Amino acid sequence: MNGRKVLSNVINSQIDIHTLYGGVVPEIASRCHVEVINQVVKEALKQAKIKFEDIDVVSCTYGPGLVGALLVGVSYAKGLAYAIQKPLVGVNHIEGHIAANYVTYPELEPPFLCLIISGGHTHLVKINDYTDFEIIGKTKDDAIGESYDKVARVIGLRISRGTKNR
Repeated sequence: MNGRKVLSNVINSQIDIHTLYGGVVPEIASRCHVEVINQVVKEALKQAKIKFEDIDVVSCTYGPGLVGALLVGVSYAKGLAYAIQKPLVGVNHIEGHIAANYVTYPELEPPFLCLIISGGHTHLVKINDYTDFEIIGKTKDDAIGESYDKVARVIGLRISRGTKNR
């Protein structure tokens, strides 16, 4: 296998919780991660029809992003990797968004341009090779996702990014 086949995709959305506060509240996001991470992993294994023993490598994003939420993921991944005696591989959050394109579009190969719009990050990146990236531009203040939340709040729209549990 070339690493482009997704065996499960479990999402636990916090949209409803953060909508109450008009946008993402980092401390609440972290607490919600703690509350659901174990159930999300168990459901992912169930959907993939695999067990912990079938895992070759444990991986997680380490940043950039909301520090508290990242710490939850990194701590869980470290504990899991130790418990099942498998290597732990950290992935840059932005590079993870780039790599997601290879899963969605298996025929995709570098070079190409990638526009990353993710909550607090907006980047235009030239992908020279699978691990060779060149940031062409990025926002210095508000990212598009944050701007979307602020405008939606001001004009009274419900924040609806993300997906409910699947």
